[in-house]
Amino acid sequence: MMLLKIILGLLGLGVVVFVHELGHFLAARAVGIDVEAFALGWGRAFLKKKIGNTEYRLCMFPVGGYCKMKGEHDGREAGEPGFAPEPGSFFAAHPLKRVLVAFAGPFFNIVFAVFVFSVIWGVGFETPVLENRIVLVSDISGDASYPANAAGLQTGDRIIEINGKPCENHSDVQQMIALNPDKPLKMTAQRDGKLVETVVTPVMDRSTGAGKIGVYFWTDPVIGAVTPGGPAERAGLLAGDRILSMGGEPFPYSAALYKRFAGLNEDEMAAALALPVEIEWERGGQVYSAGLALQGAADLGLDWRLPVYKTPRYSPIGAIARGAEETWTTFSASVRSLSLFFKGIDLTQAVSGPVRITYMVGDIATNGFAQGAGSGLRSVAEFLSFISIALCVMNLLPLPILDGGLIVLYTVEAVRRRPAPARLVSVFQMAGIALIAGLMLFAVFGDILFLTKQ
Repeated sequence: MMLLKIILGLLGLGVVVFVHELGHFLAARAVGIDVEAFALGWGRAFLKKKIGNTEYRLCMFPVGGYCKMKGEHDGREAGEPGFAPEPGSFFAAHPLKRVLVAFAGPFFNIVFAVFVFSVIWGVGFETPVLENRIVLVSDISGDASYPANAAGLQTGDRIIEINGKPCENHSDVQQMIALNPDKPLKMTAQRDGKLVETVVTPVMDRSTGAGKIGVYFWTDPVIGAVTPGGPAERAGLLAGDRILSMGGEPFPYSAALYKRFAGLNEDEMAAALALPVEIEWERGGQVYSAGLALQGAADLGLDWRLPVYKTPRYSPIGAIARGAEETWTTFSASVRSLSLFFKGIDLTQAVSGPVRITYMVGDIATNGFAQGAGSGLRSVAEFLSFISIALCVMNLLPLPILDGGLIVLYTVEAVRRRPAPARLVSVFQMAGIALIAGLMLFAVFGDILFLTKQ
């Protein structure tokens, strides 16, 4: 399973990088810059063909690709007296044309996201989701220090509106909370048929940079599927059964499982997991009970039955508008998230490197396809769109080894009407390389920690 996730992740991540390089390629061709090579994948080319001035390559390692433009690595010489670029080379083009080429990669990532989101909303989809109903973490852990408690929210409340924006399911609620750490949110909840208004201020999770208020999302304890060979199957549970109690304690929602282990230290947890627990469930109006052995993990070996969220099929224009709106929302959130680097987050947790991103793409793919082909394709496409937007934002940062840094340099050159001094460019590049290397160090270290927990 791990190998399958890695393969799917590599292919998915390769699509996003390939789209980025395709933007550079098409822009370079459009402004008259010769492209010496355009490759799908990396490493040794096992298939290649030259058409015109460009050699097209299929490479052994199927991740992304690259676009090699004529003379593009002559940047340092371009700022020196007497430098004369060859016709058709990168530095023979006007600086604003080079700006266009640098910008085209991130722009194509945005176009890709809009296209994918538009297709998703145009086709329409069904997906299992959690409800907008909440369970207080304090009801599980006993810790009442969370913002949800301070705001007077209660387990069973249904969050229907935040800052005037309707919330149909947990995704709407979670998005508003995650994107607004340390910002007061006006929240409307439905409780026993009445509306309750309050203000809640999410605190920032230092491991992710996202806001949190101390809630789980409600899931009725009705089994959707049973894992073959797992604890639930061995105890005789079937899909459709509703769990009523565990260890003599009521089981009103799925998160009640964790209440049994709240506050235990490592040794106490191991001891609790080693003992069979009495479980009671309802099936067809009859109540059954059995001993259930968890065997070392707080996992019942089942999936809960979730409500299915259905979207309408938008018209082509409506789908594009919705796709553009979702892309802009994600883009804005990605830009705002950059400020979190200066707010004390744990970079080893919050910054994902290529290994972790690859694993996440593969994990989403395998989990999505387990629910059906349509659900799998939608999940993968949606996540790749998020990655594509993140790649766009990252590449637009004004660092010299990124597209954003090149845009700054070539814009300055266009204004000054001469290249920036080679020494200045060199210092600029070294500073950018040091910063990116530092971030990559955190990312790779975080990836290693992440994999050791899988």
